[in-house]
Formats: sequence, structure tokens, C-alpha cells
Amino acid sequence: MKITVVIPAKNEEQNIADVIRQCKPYCDEVLVVDGHSKDKTKDVAEAAGARVELDGGRGKGDGIRAGIAAARGDIIVFVDADGSHNPQDIPTLTAPVVDGKYDMVIGSRMRGGSDELHGDIGKFIRMVGSDIITLSINYRFGVRITDSQNGFRAVRRTAAQAVRLTENIFTVEQEMLMKVLKKGYRVGEVPAHEYCRRHGKSGIVVWKMAPRYVWCLIKNLF
Repeated sequence: MKITVVIPAKNEEQNIADVIRQCKPYCDEVLVVDGHSKDKTKDVAEAAGARVELDGGRGKGDGIRAGIAAARGDIIVFVDADGSHNPQDIPTLTAPVVDGKYDMVIGSRMRGGSDELHGDIGKFIRMVGSDIITLSINYRFGVRITDSQNGFRAVRRTAAQAVRLTENIFTVEQEMLMKVLKKGYRVGEVPAHEYCRRHGKSGIVVWKMAPRYVWCLIKNLF
């Protein structure tokens, strides 16, 4: 089965080349979905050997949808452009999909550890909110997932195409999980460590996004 690594990216010129280089040994193509960057992300990605597509400029969820539509592989692996994911984990992530055990596999930070989830009040609130969302999903769909939010995941392309994703921001990860489960697809996890982003600052502002996370959860649970 062929593997496409999809990297949604916006203004990540300092990180993108290293991420592409590290992903290449573990996939058949690297597809960077550029969110209309104002820096040289697109040029750097192309120079590093990735195929580059533009999204609609509405956020990460838009980039995920564009990546699903443009991917050529049988399995799509989503990797963040900030260097927080370890591409060496890609074979572990994809193996249960290749073997037919699962249709989607999430890299769990709760099982693999994270450098980004602890240390200040914002991270604490983010952690608690994530746990509440994950518990709600588990009890609604009868699963035992530990990390509903991590963007590092592998999914069978046919399963990704079968769900209609609508979220435009980081809520797309929990939306994808719930809609995949609703369709009856099998979801599993493997441990995956999350590292601090290498350069730049995160675009996540917890208090601004919290209402959208709650609404996305309620809408897709019921």
C-alpha cells in the first residue's frame, strides 16, 4: 500500500524542509498543503522535494480537506509542519492500517508523552479540555481512545474520503475521529511523543477556540 504524508503548513519556512526530509524515507510522496503563507514556505517545500497544493485559506481543517482530496496514496499520514511529530513513528502508525486491523490510527501523546501539554495554565486548560472531549467520545461510541486531538495520525484514504469534514480550524481532528467512528470504521492508537515546535510560535489560543471545540463536540456527538 502506498503512503502519502500530508503536511498542512502556513508560514513554516524555518521548519518545513527538515520535516519533509525526515518524512521521505517512510512514504511514497510528501504533499505540503500551503495555507497561503506570507513567507517562503511554498518555495522551500518544493525545493525540498514535496508536491505543494494550496488550500482555500480558511485554516488547518481546510488544509486537511485539501490534502485528502489531493493525496495519491492508499494511506494518508498527517504530520504537523512545526516539527513536533517524529516521522520515525510513521511505520508504527501505518502498520495496523496496512495489516487491516484498523482504518485509522492516532499517535497518542498520553501513551507516548508530550513536551507541549504541561507547564503553564494555558497548557493545563488545554489538557483538561482534551480529556473531557476524549471521555465524551469514548462513552458515546464505545471506544477507549486516550488522545482525540493529536493531528499525527494515519487513515485509509477511502475512509478519509467517506467522511465530510467541515471544521476549518484545529477542531478538525476531533471531528474526523467522531465522523470516522459514526461510519463504523475501526480506530486504534499507538504511542507517539510530541516535541516542542522547533521555530516560531503556536497559532493556538486556547480561550479563543474553546467555544468552537465545545460546539464541534456537541454537534458531532448528537
